[in-house]
Amino acid sequence: MINFKNIKGNIYGGITSGIIALPLALAFGVASGLGASAGLWGSILLCLFASIFGGTPTQISGPTGPIIVVIAAIATTHGHNPNLVFMTVLLAGVFQIIFGLLKIGKFVNFVPYPVISGFMSGVGAIIILLQLNSLAGITFDGSPAQSLLHFVTSLNSIHFQSLLLGLITLGIVFFTPKAIDSKIPAPLIALICGTFLSISLNMNVATIGNIPASFPAFSLPMISFSQLKIVIPLALTLAVLGAIDSLLTSIVADSLTKTKHNSNKELIGQGIGNIIVSLFGGLAGSGATMRTVTNIRSGGNSRMSGIIHAIFLIFVVLCFAPIASKIPLAVLAGILIKVGVSIIDYKFLKILRAAPKSDLAVMFFVFLITVLDDLILAVGVGIVLSSLLFAHNISNQMNVKIKEIEPEEKPVEDDETSIDEDAVNHIMVMHIKGVFFFGSASQVLARVEHLFDTKHVIIDCQSIKSFDISAVFALEEMILRLQDDDIKVSVVFNNRKLAVNLLRMGLIKFITKDNIFFSVETAVEKAKLKMAQE
Repeated sequence: MINFKNIKGNIYGGITSGIIALPLALAFGVASGLGASAGLWGSILLCLFASIFGGTPTQISGPTGPIIVVIAAIATTHGHNPNLVFMTVLLAGVFQIIFGLLKIGKFVNFVPYPVISGFMSGVGAIIILLQLNSLAGITFDGSPAQSLLHFVTSLNSIHFQSLLLGLITLGIVFFTPKAIDSKIPAPLIALICGTFLSISLNMNVATIGNIPASFPAFSLPMISFSQLKIVIPLALTLAVLGAIDSLLTSIVADSLTKTKHNSNKELIGQGIGNIIVSLFGGLAGSGATMRTVTNIRSGGNSRMSGIIHAIFLIFVVLCFAPIASKIPLAVLAGILIKVGVSIIDYKFLKILRAAPKSDLAVMFFVFLITVLDDLILAVGVGIVLSSLLFAHNISNQMNVKIKEIEPEEKPVEDDETSIDEDAVNHIMVMHIKGVFFFGSASQVLARVEHLFDTKHVIIDCQSIKSFDISAVFALEEMILRLQDDDIKVSVVFNNRKLAVNLLRMGLIKFITKDNIFFSVETAVEKAKLKMAQE
């Protein structure tokens, strides 16, 4: 449902965020290889449909840094085949809808911060590296590393008029006072000033080129079956990155509005938007943090602001396309370099010296893989590496102590329940404390050898915080090894429910209910009694 309350705030929020989106949409479109028009219509259509169907009412969607990096890589690798690119976008939208229907939106909260930090800083570095040549008026199409190398080896080919416009743009976007930037976004000022200088001085620089002042035509992308095998993993990459980007932006929106977004509905809305975008030749996108924050701070508080945002950009396309076609590429490169610098995670960089070494390692590896190889591989490697390091840290917190029962000071000789000092010394208690899981199971098993020189072992599991199946199997193996050496075993749990569950998982094959207790004292007394009767 569209909320018509606060109409003034939503109109202002939509237009203000649209003003910020305009130069970015043009720049992202050109950088992606699909053209400025694709960037504009990607912003329009995605924002419109994601606003209507999504789960974050104040979110403004459109092309973003991580998305254009992937699209540019696809376009470059596959010969700028538009059908292949747009089919990738279409399937990415389908995957996002599936993610939403399967309710996996909540899992974005489990992506470790060092992974996000390395990924975002890597994306920022990629954008900067890819725009260096355009800033200097040098034509180049390749990877970030190749772009840097080409820039360094082509310094004698710099187009000085383009470089001048690029440097002026950088000066404006980096040094415009906040008081002015809050009223008129610095990227828009740079866009207007750079284009005005280029036209008024009749500069011979590369420009955006023709932008049709009309609605895009509907076109269903068609590819061969062999190409489908190429497209599916690319689409999955795009879907995952778009989902992460959108849901992280939704979390930011929640913190500003004191509301709670619907993650799964948001994924469905983003998926619908990207499917529509692909059918009209637009650039894929996701939730955009800067535009969303601007919308909220400008008064936008409902889906209406996103719809106004789309309507404003449609007006710009239909009325100002001829002027926009004359925007210099060097100006767009300067704007994108500022975007890249802004994406880098300075929050993490500021605490590098104090941050744990494991987190630094994860961030560093994710950053390198993002820049030099593949974005989705970087996220995957980061998550796996973080998980392994986390498991290692948790396993180190496992505490296993083996205690020998002290002999009784004055054993009562006529009492049949009493035992002599030698018998008492042959009861050992193993206290296990912490998380008993696959990472710590081997640590527990390694202590079994210290229990062989005894007659009865009591395994105290009362302080174990949680089990997994690896822990159950480790417990079974430990009991079996002790029993093979004619050592009696008792197990102590802190509640009956846990004991029943473990018995059902196979522990009942090795011990009976008579060997299960709920206090160490009871288990010790029972062991003493049994040994005295032997």
